[in-house]
Amino acid sequence: MSRIGKNPVAVPDGVTVELNGKDVKVKGKLGELSMRVHDEVGIAMEDGHVRVSALTRSKLSKTLWPTTRMLIHNLVVGVSKGYEKKLEIQGVGYRAQLQGKDLVLSLGFSHEVRYPVPEGISIEVEKQTQLTVKGIDKQRVGQTAAEIVAYRPPEPYKGKGVRYADQYVLRKEGKKK
Repeated sequence: MSRIGKNPVAVPDGVTVELNGKDVKVKGKLGELSMRVHDEVGIAMEDGHVRVSALTRSKLSKTLWPTTRMLIHNLVVGVSKGYEKKLEIQGVGYRAQLQGKDLVLSLGFSHEVRYPVPEGISIEVEKQTQLTVKGIDKQRVGQTAAEIVAYRPPEPYKGKGVRYADQYVLRKEGKKK
């Protein structure tokens, strides 16, 4: 029995969950998200909680059960609180700025990197070297942050590049004479 899957998903005040067959629609103060649940997993609403259960004893059903529970939990947290990822840019001359709906990054290339901000995602530039990616969909926030980091990941010798705020970069020693 799954320790994650057996826990119900609590629905806070201000959030409504609609179950329509295998479709789950969650509405909150920040927006609306929906997903379709796999046929091997059952969902039910019980006194302010969403319960997820495995319908069969197959391996597929047992693996999808806790995954589905966490996906529904992510929907509920997303529409009530939202998600954010903080990024830092380190390096001489490396900076970021917003121009309209584009994030313009100067990362040591011969050209500026223009990243169009996806729909449903907001990017804030606190300083020229600190970014915050915000949104209600956890997967899209993480994907957007990963795409920005992929332009110039931190290198191990000087630590230059774009990194997550809580990321530790293992530093290597340079070559010796």
